[in-house]
Amino acid sequence: MWDSESESVGGRDYGNGVLTTSKHGVKTDGFEQRGQSWFVATDVPSDFLVQIGDVSFHLHKYPLLSRSGKMNRLIYESREVELSKIALDELPGGPEAFELAAKFCYGIAVDLTATNISGLRCAAEYLEMTEDLEEGNLIFKTEAFLSYVVLSSWRDSILVLKSCEKLSPWAENLQIVRRCSESIAWKACANPKGIRWQYTGKPPKVSSPSWKEMKDSSPSRNQQVPSDWWFEDVSILRIDHFVRVINAIKVKGMRFELLGASLTHYAVKWLPGFMKDGSGPVVDEGSNSSHSNSSGSSWKGGLHMVLAGTKDDPPPIHTKDQRMIVESLISIIPPQKDSVSCSFLLRLLKMANMLKVAPALVTELEKRVGMQFEQAALSDLLIPSYSKTESTYDVDLVQRLLEHFLVQEQTESSSPGRQSMYDGTQRGSNPNAKMRVARLVDSYLTEVSRDRNLSMTKFQVLAEALPESARTCDDGLYRAIDSYLKAHPTLSEHERKRLCRVMDCQKLSIDACLHAAQNERLPLRVVVQVLFSEQVKISNAIANNSLKEAGDTQYQPIVSNRNTLLEATPLSFQEGWATAKKDINTLKFELETVKTKYLELQNDMETLQRQFDKLVKPKHTSAWTSGWKKLSKMTKMTNLENHESGSQNIPNAEHTRKTPRRWRNSIS
Repeated sequence: MWDSESESVGGRDYGNGVLTTSKHGVKTDGFEQRGQSWFVATDVPSDFLVQIGDVSFHLHKYPLLSRSGKMNRLIYESREVELSKIALDELPGGPEAFELAAKFCYGIAVDLTATNISGLRCAAEYLEMTEDLEEGNLIFKTEAFLSYVVLSSWRDSILVLKSCEKLSPWAENLQIVRRCSESIAWKACANPKGIRWQYTGKPPKVSSPSWKEMKDSSPSRNQQVPSDWWFEDVSILRIDHFVRVINAIKVKGMRFELLGASLTHYAVKWLPGFMKDGSGPVVDEGSNSSHSNSSGSSWKGGLHMVLAGTKDDPPPIHTKDQRMIVESLISIIPPQKDSVSCSFLLRLLKMANMLKVAPALVTELEKRVGMQFEQAALSDLLIPSYSKTESTYDVDLVQRLLEHFLVQEQTESSSPGRQSMYDGTQRGSNPNAKMRVARLVDSYLTEVSRDRNLSMTKFQVLAEALPESARTCDDGLYRAIDSYLKAHPTLSEHERKRLCRVMDCQKLSIDACLHAAQNERLPLRVVVQVLFSEQVKISNAIANNSLKEAGDTQYQPIVSNRNTLLEATPLSFQEGWATAKKDINTLKFELETVKTKYLELQNDMETLQRQFDKLVKPKHTSAWTSGWKKLSKMTKMTNLENHESGSQNIPNAEHTRKTPRRWRNSIS
């Protein structure tokens, strides 16, 4: 709004945002509304009717002809001699804008505000109210108010741009959208501490504040302004105007993480169900990443406080509008990596598939997700399948995301000096990223394996997509295979064997091996491979300890790789699992029985030895006593060798204590 003191523009004086004209064709006290009709309060009867939609205006020809070039043409070029009625349904701004224009023609004071200036400016252009007809006509005055008042205020620029949503293409052709977008961008990139326009959350006013009021309402020096103070204000804009503002801000050098956070804030506001928790992002001033709304929630600035009657929740939007929002957000995502989170990209991808967004944009978004795939969460990967396939989840989509990730990693590892096509920085191959992706894929396979409509081929292809070096332990893969076998009990023996080939038995932990050895769903050959791999591990550990104690540094494991393990595994197991399990349990029982009897015999032998030592004196040692002691000592050493590795050999016979041999006395 204009200052309370007169503002001189081009030699003309304007009052406090009120337009007046010095020439009056018809004296009037104002306009009166009766239902859907407007009448001029004057003694002269009206001779001209203007119809705009359902609203009619009963006016006089002379005030309109003196200031509107379009009215001149319509009246004088008409075939009717006395034209008394005309329809202007295409007038931008509708009846509200024409009411203000008509009041201006009658010399009635018009109060200009940020909410009516854009419609009045477009209506003046439509009515051709130029300087050729009258000096200081409506086009000149509305243009001066836009340039000197609106574009100088953050609040008014937002309000005018918001009002331009119903004025296309007039507002676009008159450069109102471009000028407001650049004004907003300039102010958003400026230092918030130096801003002197109203965004402090004070009670709204009907008209725009004066320069003095804007200066007084500026935040204090001690008040800390968060870097995301402008997010809520620009998020009230329609998506096409929001894109214009973001592109203008991007050109002026705004930090890419702030731009990404503003996109997240807009998506949360306008896309239903985008964030279940509903928390918007806020950018920490001391970091370069976006976080959940915490400190920024206490900042009550912006247009959500300025617009009277505006609710926090946006009105419901149609599927077509949602598709436009998703497509626009994809097109303006900053190219730098980590400008937006991987969770945001995956949720946007989910919305894109649901709304049938253009395939080219979906592919571009999938590549972007692949660039940050190691940051993904399992819950965001569980994207429903919106195609005609019977599977519940879109496994093909995750397969493509994994392929994009591997291509990106391969490109960076093969060309370490090459800059990334997205962020322009050198990343290099990261083995930890592959390991995180491997754990993520294993968890995803475990979840989707419960779907009975998931084909084994898709499961196997996704499990084998990663290189073997990405997994140091196959426990997660074993868990996924076991879950798939449990959900698909009708698989044949051959299909179960083929499914288990994606797993390396040597990479299973002890707990996984114990579970696999008793798993009835696994094929018999796989169980044997698991048991054999454990036996190989134990043998390698014993041999390794023995050779280390002997000082041999050239130790080689008995079975060094998976191929050797598979070759050493018997192939002639044709019996069913029930028989095999029974045999294994029988062998385990017999082994435990033998161990128990052995311990009992050893205890009895030690008891007899102690009793015999008490009865026989040491000086009357006989050959029987020596032989008994030898047997006892050899038994103990044999027991030690069975339970400990790397034990010393039994002492040679020449070092054994020798006793004089005596002949046994005959009893007979």
